[in-house]
Parts: sequence; C-alpha cells; structure tokens
Amino acid sequence: MTLHAEQERDADEITITEIEHAFSGPACETIEDYPDDPRGHSVLVLGFTEAKEPLHAVWLIHEHTAILVTIYRPNPKLWTGWRERKGRRT
Repeated sequence: MTLHAEQERDADEITITEIEHAFSGPACETIEDYPDDPRGHSVLVLGFTEAKEPLHAVWLIHEHTAILVTIYRPNPKLWTGWRERKGRRT
C-alpha cells in the first residue's frame, strides 16, 4: 500500500477488513485500464464490502506483487452504477 493509498483509506475511513473483503474474491472487477500509467500498467477495480458498499481501488501489478496505489468510496454524483464516470464521452 502506498502512502497515498493509506492517506485516502484513512480519510474515507476504510478498514483493512473492508479492503480484504472487497478485493480478494471473484466479485471484484476491473472497470478502467491504464496501460500507459507512468508508474506502470495499473487498473481501477470495483469491489464491494461485506455491507455491499462500493470501493474503488487503483492497483499496480509489479512483477508478482499487487500495489494499492489509491482507494476511495466512490461518490454517487460522479459514477453511474459505480462502473462508469458520469459525463464521460466514449
């Protein structure tokens, strides 16, 4: 977990247990792909807590290690169905 991810986790009061539940099972899904990220190929993943609350996390895979770059509770004013940014042109 990066320092930024830890700061965002703390700001949104996301517990480690919530992260483990949301991103350790088959129900999480990649919703955006960032192959040209300067840090390395990363992805935005949607997962749900045990309480069925959505979480977004950007993960960077470096060799065989997953690095949590950032995590947050998505704002419903900015997302449609937690999977698509509102107002985004495709």
